[in-house]
Parts: sequence; C-alpha cells; structure tokens
Amino acid sequence: MTDSLLEARARVVHDLIARGLDSAAAVDVVEEVVSERRWWVEQWPDGAVFVAGQVAQDVQDRLLDRHGRRWPLCRSCDSLDEHALRVVPELGAEAHWVCESAGLLVADLGRLGG
Repeated sequence: MTDSLLEARARVVHDLIARGLDSAAAVDVVEEVVSERRWWVEQWPDGAVFVAGQVAQDVQDRLLDRHGRRWPLCRSCDSLDEHALRVVPELGAEAHWVCESAGLLVADLGRLGG
C-alpha cells in the first residue's frame, strides 16, 4: 500500500514540476491528498493500482478550488481556449493525460514534458 501511494506522489509531483507548478502550496496539496487517499487504499487494498489516477484528479480539483489554477494546461492541441488535461480512465490502473478537446493522448501520468 505504501509503495503505491509513494509512486502516486512521485508521478504527480513529476508532472507538477514538468509544468512549472512545483510551488510549496502545490506540493502541500499533493501531500494532503496522498494522506487522505491512504484511508481509501486501506479500505480497498485491491484499489492500490488505481490510486495514482485518483491522486492526480484530487490534486487537479483542489488546485482549481483553492488557487483557481487549472493544471496541467494543455499544450498539445490547436485550441485557443485554455483548458486542462484530464486523467483517464477515471478509475483505472493505466492513468494517462488526455486532451479531451482534440481527443489526444498526451502522456502517461508521471511522464508529462515541460
């Protein structure tokens, strides 16, 4: 269980760094989410393979709610409208970032480029 949470943390922090959002406040959000997801994994140990995507989604939601920041912003399509990438599948072992506007697979979770 701890390994899956540490991996989730590492993957999300990597993507924060890749997009220049590795502020103390953003990393604090990650730490808070990982701590809260610990209970979720304890209750559903088989769900440990899904926790990275859940952590990423929770961080996205909190950054938007608390700081008004969409993350990670899409840099992969031609849309002029600012929009964030989405984690898909919503509950799956192979979480990745997708631009829903263009239907593009952008990167696996933890593999965003700068």
